[in-house]
Amino acid sequence: MDVIIYHNPDCGTSRNTLAMIRNAGIEPHVIEYLKTPPSRAMLKQLIARMGISVRALLREKGTPHAELGLSDPNLTDEQLLDAMQAHPILINRPIVVTPIRPSTAIFPAANEAQNRRHETHLRAGTHKVDSHDGFDVI
Repeated sequence: MDVIIYHNPDCGTSRNTLAMIRNAGIEPHVIEYLKTPPSRAMLKQLIARMGISVRALLREKGTPHAELGLSDPNLTDEQLLDAMQAHPILINRPIVVTPIRPSTAIFPAANEAQNRRHETHLRAGTHKVDSHDGFDVI
């Protein structure tokens, strides 16, 4: 089975995600997106497959997000994509691409972990509708 992970080895979530995939008996194709960022066309395809906005893929923490003024709501998707192309660290999360949906058929542990995090956030009253729980499997 072909599984692709857009991976940042310096990111704990990304390392954990890669380990989860390997623990499922799958050796994914690993793309270190900081060294080899996805093309603009691929980035658009990934965003579309995840069903999120371009802005939702932006990482703020530990990036030039603030210096680049990316919080400006008037910036277009094209301008945000330009920033991600110039600074791949702005791409938030490991992204895992699988050939089938739902991906929980491949990674049941991911679904269980996400449910536990969601339940914890609900109990604590801290869950945000637009939060991303670790990684996207598309």
